[in-house]
Amino acid sequence: MNLTEELKNLLLTHGAGLVGIGNLKEIGECDYGTGIAVAVPVPGNIVRDLMEAPTKEYCDLYHTLNHSLNEIVMQGEKFLQERGFAAYAQTTDRVEIRSDRRTKLPHKTVATRAGLGWIGKNGLLVTEAFGPAVRISSLLTNAPLECDGPVNESMCGECSLCVDHCPAQALYGTLWEAGMPRERIVEVEKCYQKQKEIMYEATGIETDLCGKCFAVCRYTQRYLRRNQSFIHSGHME
Repeated sequence: MNLTEELKNLLLTHGAGLVGIGNLKEIGECDYGTGIAVAVPVPGNIVRDLMEAPTKEYCDLYHTLNHSLNEIVMQGEKFLQERGFAAYAQTTDRVEIRSDRRTKLPHKTVATRAGLGWIGKNGLLVTEAFGPAVRISSLLTNAPLECDGPVNESMCGECSLCVDHCPAQALYGTLWEAGMPRERIVEVEKCYQKQKEIMYEATGIETDLCGKCFAVCRYTQRYLRRNQSFIHSGHME
């Protein structure tokens, strides 16, 4: 087993649902040439509840999944550093969120370069397997890993479910292409303020979480149907 296979297997063993490796050499503001993207799915029962309103269970899970992702990418960092390579896990305590709600190197950028998916009309990463019902993180390195092919354009087509169901009406319905600024897809501040409003109305919790735009996505709905079939076959969710 080569270095790339070892790393991917390690991350999957520690809980990643999806793993991809991307070439970051053309990305500005990045001191590393390679990025590893990881994703974990939001459980189907939580997603189904978000069709109606955000929930306390989703808020709790949001932080739990972030913690799990931190542990996964830290395992990757340790693995690579022990083999003599520079590596940096972009954990929640290390990533600085700027005043414009941006980070230096977004997880979504690494994920599209690593082939995990594309940016949907909701401004989120959309994966084939789980739709945008995922939490993601990333790990940066100079290790000579085999890169996956990037995703450079949207596969949303004419679908506008997320746009139609956005409580804030903050989505423009734009088909993403690599390098497109976020402002062409979503009005961020409008989205942020509405998330705080409806989360507080539904749960009494003051935080910016909603979930409607990823719950209604047709790729998410396909994931939920598979998930439901799995449960009906006699397995637990």
